[in-house]
Amino acid sequence: MEEFASDTDSDYASYWRDWFISSKGNEYFCEIDEDYLTDRFNLTGLNTEVQYYQHALDLVTDVFDMEVDDDMREQIEKSARHLYGLVHARYIVTTRGLAKMMEKYKQGVFGKCPRVICESQHLLPMGQNDTANASHVKLYCAKCEDIYNPKSSRHNQIDGAYFGTSFHNILFQVYPALVPVKTQRRYEPRLYGFRVHASAALMRWQEERRDEMKERLRARGMDTGFDAEEEEADEEGDGEIGDEGEEDGLDDMFEVGGGMAQTQIVQ
Repeated sequence: MEEFASDTDSDYASYWRDWFISSKGNEYFCEIDEDYLTDRFNLTGLNTEVQYYQHALDLVTDVFDMEVDDDMREQIEKSARHLYGLVHARYIVTTRGLAKMMEKYKQGVFGKCPRVICESQHLLPMGQNDTANASHVKLYCAKCEDIYNPKSSRHNQIDGAYFGTSFHNILFQVYPALVPVKTQRRYEPRLYGFRVHASAALMRWQEERRDEMKERLRARGMDTGFDAEEEEADEEGDGEIGDEGEEDGLDDMFEVGGGMAQTQIVQ
């Protein structure tokens, strides 16, 4: 707000929301429609959560015209940011709010998944708690279904309650076409082309459990969603050296000799 320090109170008020949205660190927020902000039904219960509630609301809705000292203005400004964040969590699960956040998601405003196998999948902001001051905002990847911390320290300070725990799931319910195709690809530790013994044994066990799960799903007539990827994996498997029996033979070879080879080749 330093750039508006010399402006009059009316100028200061009229620019508040534009300033807030365009400020560095607030890129995750979308602009809340004025009609939504002026509807008291949408603000139910927030007067008990925000200090200087009425002054903060006047500032956010561009009708603040009081003469106040710098200390008081700073407190009202802090309350206005908090109020906007709490209203934002409610607004982004409405039809208009979801549409605005969907556009940001498509543009990659919230960042991309750091997991290599996710191939730069776009992320969505989310909270781990709907209560303010409980946790900071996280970023959700719909491909690996994991959450990450924002890269920027500015974004790391945003309260997770300003996005809530349901927003990202509601968005994919409303826009199912945005749900990315899940993948079962995973990194395989190797030494000179051979899978590391301990990891290979663990992965075989995990693959067996996965196959069992798929069989149970197929028995119930449910689509596993992995058929196309399995065909691709089978084609890639045709070019690999040896079959399953030979892989077992390699594993047995590493176990021979008092465990010396097994000790050397570990993850």
